[in-house]
Amino acid sequence: MDSGLFTFFLPMALAIMMTGLGLELTVKDFLRVQRHPKVIFLALFTQLIILVLIAFLICILLKLPPLLAVGLMLLAASPGGPTANLISYLFKGDVALNLTLTAINSLICTFTLPFIVNLSIHYFLGEHPKIGMPTEKITQVFLIVFIPVCLGMFIRSIAPNIALRLNRPMRFFSVMFLFLIFFYALYRERFNIVEYFVDIGLATALFCFTSLLVGYLIPHLAGVSDRQARACTFEIGIHNTSVAMTIALSVLSSTTIALPAGIYSIFMYVFAFIFGYILTRRPLLLKEANSKALNE
Repeated sequence: MDSGLFTFFLPMALAIMMTGLGLELTVKDFLRVQRHPKVIFLALFTQLIILVLIAFLICILLKLPPLLAVGLMLLAASPGGPTANLISYLFKGDVALNLTLTAINSLICTFTLPFIVNLSIHYFLGEHPKIGMPTEKITQVFLIVFIPVCLGMFIRSIAPNIALRLNRPMRFFSVMFLFLIFFYALYRERFNIVEYFVDIGLATALFCFTSLLVGYLIPHLAGVSDRQARACTFEIGIHNTSVAMTIALSVLSSTTIALPAGIYSIFMYVFAFIFGYILTRRPLLLKEANSKALNE
């Protein structure tokens, strides 16, 4: 496999999975989200403010080299992407909330991302380049996420029995494809993986773990339902690394700045699946603990 995977096959496969995701949604799901503006505010505040501050603290505490520090800040400023919706879908989060957050955050990031990156470059490098958000990436997110989801919802509305039969195979396809991408990423970078991990591994692992943890704890402690808290976890903890790498490589012309996003891509799959497993097991563990307490 070559780079064609990312330029053609990957977007197509993601679009197929988004269609499967849409098979589980109805218009009522989005109307319910409008009744819970608190969770949308909490998620966006966490993603746009708290995560950026966490990334900055990691850069300072670990004394990252300037270019890698800018790369981590660029990653922190990037919005969630289709992968967040998929993993939320796999681990039974509120996918309608994920889609709403992705839409809002993608729009807001057209303003916040250039501001954060320019500020980071000024602080760490002392330079003043001006960066804009690539509009083609926003269009790509729209095409990969919303149109296929609408197609899936349309199929469910006119043929609910077909949607029900397709649900299980689409979930299986989603899991297998995500694992394929993960192992392909490892294979593609097999010669550089050790060097990359030495330079930025600890910082990206810490940022990834903290993003997922904070993404769940803040909504959970605020009294948000568990299903919506799961959606926030993946929306906040899984960034659109393709946006970060595109800006690093095409706008900033720096492979070093792109490294944090590349390494983060590896950690986010591992940590996201671990978090997803823990969150799906949590209700069962609580139920077992309660029944044991009653028996005693």
